[in-house]
Order: sequence, then C-alpha cells, then structure tokens
Amino acid sequence: MSKFYITTAIDYVNAPPHIGHAMEKIMADVIARYQRAAGKKAFFLMGVDENSLKNVRAAEKEGITARELVDRNAQLFSGLKPALNLSFDDFIRTTEKRHLVGAQKLWFACQNDIYKKSYKGLYCVDCEQFRKERELVDGLCPDHKTKPELIKEENYFFRLSKYQERLKEIIENDEIRIIPEARKNETLSFINQGLEDICISRSSERACGWGIDVPNDSSQKIWVWFDALSNYINALGYGENSGKFQDWWQENENKIHVVGKDILRFHAIYWPAMLLSAGLALPKEIFAHGFITVDGQKMSKSLGNIINPYELAEKYGADAVRYFLTAEFPAIEDGDFSYEKFENRYNADLANDIGNLFERVFALVKNRKIEISVDSEIRNLQEKTEKIYSEKMDNYELYEALNAVFAFSKKLNQYINQKEPWKLLKDKDDEGSHILNTLIFGVEKIISWLKPFMPEKMEEAENYLKNLSQQKEKLNLFPRIAR
Repeated sequence: MSKFYITTAIDYVNAPPHIGHAMEKIMADVIARYQRAAGKKAFFLMGVDENSLKNVRAAEKEGITARELVDRNAQLFSGLKPALNLSFDDFIRTTEKRHLVGAQKLWFACQNDIYKKSYKGLYCVDCEQFRKERELVDGLCPDHKTKPELIKEENYFFRLSKYQERLKEIIENDEIRIIPEARKNETLSFINQGLEDICISRSSERACGWGIDVPNDSSQKIWVWFDALSNYINALGYGENSGKFQDWWQENENKIHVVGKDILRFHAIYWPAMLLSAGLALPKEIFAHGFITVDGQKMSKSLGNIINPYELAEKYGADAVRYFLTAEFPAIEDGDFSYEKFENRYNADLANDIGNLFERVFALVKNRKIEISVDSEIRNLQEKTEKIYSEKMDNYELYEALNAVFAFSKKLNQYINQKEPWKLLKDKDDEGSHILNTLIFGVEKIISWLKPFMPEKMEEAENYLKNLSQQKEKLNLFPRIAR
C-alpha cells in the first residue's frame, strides 16, 4: 500500500484557534480522508509552535508564564480533532522532548553551513523573521502593520546563499511542486532577487530564556523557524532515526505540506535548503492556500470579529462548517466568511439540494424491490463526474471537486422530476424499479464523494440506506436554518 504523508503548519499558540486555522486543518483532513478512501495509507500530522517569542510576550500581557499559556492554548488546538471531526494521526508540540532532540540533531547535521557573526537588523516579532528596509511599507511590516524592532547582537547564520541555484532548479523542475502555479512563480522571483544567509538564532536574553538551546551554546536559542520546520520529521522519529522516519520521510515520495501563502517562503526555500544541508529527502509538494476574512475585514481582536471554530461547530455542526470552508471559495484564493453567507450556502446546497435529494429517493425506495439496472444517461454522467472529481481531488482543488458533485446531484433531482417514478410505481411498472435503482446508484456515488468532506452526515446517510426497510422516520440530514 502506497504511503501519503500530509502536514499542516504548526500554529503559534499566543492566542486560541480561529476559523482561519480551522479552514487549513479541514482542507488537509479532507485530502487525507480522500487518500485513505483511494487505498493509500495516509499519515496526517498537526501540531503547534510553542517556542515563539510572541508566545512569551502574550503570556507577559496576561500575567502568566509562557508554559501556562502554551499548555492552555495547545489543548485548544488539539481539541479541534473532536470539534471538527479531524482525523490527524499525530499532534506534535515543539516543547516535547522528541522535537527538542530532533531540532538539535538537525542543527548538528547542518553545522557545515552554520557560522556566527555580529548582526544588526529589523526584526518583526509577529513574523518571527528579520525584514529588509525594502520590504517595509511606510516603515511597517507589510503583513502585520507593526514596526519591526532594531536588533543588534551576535548570532548564528545559515548559508542559504549556497543553495540558491539548487533551489531554483528544484522548484523550476517541480522536484518540489508548489501549488498553485502563481505561488511557484512568486517563489522563483524571490530566489532570482538573490538569496542571503539567514540568522538562525537569537540571544537567550532576548528570548527571555524560552526556546531550544543552540547545541553547545546555551547563550543562544535556536531561531523559532529553524526549530519549527523540523517538526515535520521529528514527529516521525528523526531524532532517533526510527524506521517510521525512514518509511514516511526518506523513502516516501508522497509528502505534502499544506500551509498559508504567507509562510510559503519558509517552506519552499528555507526548509528545503536545511534538508539539502543535512542530506535529507525533500518534500514532494507544497500547497499554499489563501486567507479568510470576516465580512470583508481581516480578523482581529480590536475589531471583535474573530470567529471561534468551537462555537461555530457547536451551533451548526462540524460537517456544516467543514462544507462551507471547502465549498464557498477555491482554496488557493482568499475568501470571506459571514453568518449570512454560511446560512445561505447551507440552505441552498445542503438542505435544499443534497438533503432534499436523499429524502426524496429514500422515501421512494423504501420497501421496494430494486432490480440491478441503471439508466445509461446517469451512468455516463457518473463516470464523467468520477473522472473530474478524482482529477480535482488529486490536485487538491476541493472547491472544484464539490462543484462537480453538486452538478451531478442537480441532474439527479431533475431526473426525478422528469421521470415521475411515483406514478409508475403505482402500477408496479418495471420502468419504475429501473428508475429507483438509478437513483440509489446515484445517491451512493454522492455519498462516497462527499464522505471526505462531511464524514459524519454521509455515514449517517449510508447507514440509513443500508437499513432502509427498517426505518420508521424520515432522514433529515440537514434541517433548514430559519432566518
């Protein structure tokens, strides 16, 4: 059985998770479930980044220790598993011993490309990276709109410049495939501007004593990104060179990182360079998704528009949340959330379309003997839809895959209206049975296609169908939301 390793970004735990975090995890979960259904052995990794300076500062604001803050918020991120019905196989925290051991081992493995020097630069704590003057907009970080801090200290550096040509070749030739193509072009453009060596440590004093020590130099802490990126291999046992690490990373061609477009540079340039330096295998694909706004505005505490995924799932159900965040807009683009959009899409797609179709078909079929025959028109459409669905899912185009499924669903509803099987069944017409079997065939296909997106509801529909003759009540999968 072929292996498929999928990871999401490890999130800073300076604050609880919001709907943007939920969107990324759900997308990765849908992909993992699809791969498992396709017969692959999938390993899905999630985790949190606890060694960031921003975590320390967030704790200071609350008047608690960094340890108290990361312990509390890490639980909120790992708790998304039951709240959103995620199927991740492991959850790594960067304060765990397995991560510390692996991060320091990677440092040693890259030591021929590491050197120490005095440095002065502008550091954005929110980005956890140094910024060039040319990158700033009106003196502010372009992503966080905050003024970077001027830092002057002696730190360790990594020879990123050494790998410029090799990285360019890797990305141009799709040795690491960057999705979408526009992000690939952005990455190549950045490389072509010339790569400079990067600072990969900070003084323990500036880090407030928080983070992973540089091996053999406790006066320095490993830069959070150098430490964080290694989580993808540390969770597999890189620190002890386990068989799991060999199987899932070194010898596995199917490795994908699902990350936000704002951290693509770290994953597409810094991380591969570190792996090259350490003599380790590279990831195969990097899928960079867009952002999500709320009512057209970026989420922020000051605006009070942060959407809590726990509250959303509690109100509407995990499957409804999973559906909206994959069906409302293409993943590679930015999208917007509003309660009005959520409820409109829920009612239109789930209550009126899929829910209505299932209810109509199950009511017609109950206590009927179904013959083995399927209308050629519907079968042909199913085969075309299956092809489109598979192609889109294999390319992580979840929005487009769902569009294909719903086009098929609409056709089935039209088929019922055209054929009017309830009239034929009154006369026990064979044609009526043929139509019913066609409808069951179509519904079963829809269930299989939608299961990675809405596993709980589709399993409910599947079980209802298996025991249809024994059901005493109608199946109401998606009750309409009254507005």
